[in-house]
Amino acid sequence: MSTLSINNLHANINDTEILKGLNLDVPQGEVHAIMGPNGSGKSTLAKILAGHEDYVVTEGSVAMNGKDLLDMEIDERSREGFFLAFQYPHEVPGVSNANFLRAAIQARLPKGEELDAVAFYKELYAVMDELDMDRKFTSRAVNEGFSGGEKKRNEILQMMMLKPEYAVLDETDSGLDIDALRIVAKGVNAMRSPDRGILLITHYQRLLDYIVPDKVHVMSDGQIIRSGGKELALELEEKGYDFLTKDLATANA
Repeated sequence: MSTLSINNLHANINDTEILKGLNLDVPQGEVHAIMGPNGSGKSTLAKILAGHEDYVVTEGSVAMNGKDLLDMEIDERSREGFFLAFQYPHEVPGVSNANFLRAAIQARLPKGEELDAVAFYKELYAVMDELDMDRKFTSRAVNEGFSGGEKKRNEILQMMMLKPEYAVLDETDSGLDIDALRIVAKGVNAMRSPDRGILLITHYQRLLDYIVPDKVHVMSDGQIIRSGGKELALELEEKGYDFLTKDLATANA
């Protein structure tokens, strides 16, 4: 079984250390969730995995299917099967959703192989129907003028079309009403597969009512401080993060 393996990861931005020895394994076939208070480093982890240039890795390693993820350029990571759904999806003016997805899928094909346009649109429309997206979105510029919920749904559309081996969803539930949350969760659940690992980053347990994780990890001060089953998320909902962070502070005193 292949794994996204993070070992002793340290990273900083503007000389401020954010990740402080983080360890995490996400095997294919499993859905893991990371929860934690603001400022714990959750989104920093997502950005580092995607190759954001503002973050500097000072120690540790990240392997994806045995390959050094940190040594890859951003486009290489994507072609190797990594996908990030942004917390704040970017607008891409002048590029339609359909053309964006066609170009992204074409880039993953072997050299000289051309994407079948008829098959592409047949699949695209089927996925859009599953996500309750109007087909007019195919001709609209990527995320331009989209509501927050539409942007998040569009991220899931991209994931479902690109079929990554590992997907990291950075607070995909933020800003969603209950109906949009259910639709997004339906799309994520449809992507569960023995050949895919999914990492959900979230503040709230409510997302995990719809996407039940195999494991839950709690992150604080740049480290994973507790891991457990889905019951851990319910415990956090009841007690908050304080009971764990206080235990950590006591242990480190």
